[in-house]
Amino acid sequence: MRIAVYCSAKDAIPEEYLSLGDTLGAWIGAQGNTLIYGGATGGLMSRTSDAAKAAGAHVIGVIPPRIKAAGRLATNCDYLIEVNNMSERKQRMRDEADVIVCLPGSYGTLDEMMDAVSSAIVGEHHKPVFVLNYKGFYESLKQQIRVMQDLQFIPTPQHYEPIFIDTMEELWERINELRN
Repeated sequence: MRIAVYCSAKDAIPEEYLSLGDTLGAWIGAQGNTLIYGGATGGLMSRTSDAAKAAGAHVIGVIPPRIKAAGRLATNCDYLIEVNNMSERKQRMRDEADVIVCLPGSYGTLDEMMDAVSSAIVGEHHKPVFVLNYKGFYESLKQQIRVMQDLQFIPTPQHYEPIFIDTMEELWERINELRN
């Protein structure tokens, strides 16, 4: 399974959030999966890719020149895809993946997540987008989605929506269900 992971590249976040990258990356490798990620260093990106690589995963990085020029190019990729900009990066990661996982993050993670969701809504792909709502990290986003539904900005029922999950174990179960 080819798993794209969107997540924070910030180092200055609580260790318990950084350790999510260790846990997810180790599972990706142990299950014989491929990690597709932003190809850069820092935060959950480094922790996820380092753990995946150490556990035997094939690691694919997708990076634009501005991040590379900033000296943030990861050295642990088995294969590096260079793209022209962040928009191409999002599309290429999405195209390469079988499933998308969103860990906690900031603007970039939200941008990647919403891009994956909106592109699925218009039929560009049918890949699940799993959002790890660790300790309620994405509760405010879930609330905003409910507001948009209540005001009919988002039609109900939806034919596609992000899948919020609360634990890493549930994430693993849901991904393993896709294999069957």
